[in-house]
Amino acid sequence: MRTCGATPGGPSLDGIDLTKQSVIQGVILRDGDADGVPNGAPVANAHIRLLDSHGEFTAEVPTNTDGQFRFFAAPGAWTLVVLAPGVRKELSVSAATGIPADLIIQI
Repeated sequence: MRTCGATPGGPSLDGIDLTKQSVIQGVILRDGDADGVPNGAPVANAHIRLLDSHGEFTAEVPTNTDGQFRFFAAPGAWTLVVLAPGVRKELSVSAATGIPADLIIQI
């Protein structure tokens, strides 16, 4: 997937009242180039785990066919764990009401 200025990320936020929600979402890409442009193939059926600030399991979702995922989470610090064939990647993310955390994660 190569883009021309558009930023790929999580699913559309149309219809979601962000004044009442904190959202962590994004897209998982494989085999991208590190040239500042999101490249690579979307990783379908990867699993994304959401851990709380104490490292406790909270939720898990699979990515869709476009490599996208979404969590509705309480505001605060979270850890995402990306699980895909041959890959385990952790990253810290912060959720805030009204400001979606829209991530592009290359593996």
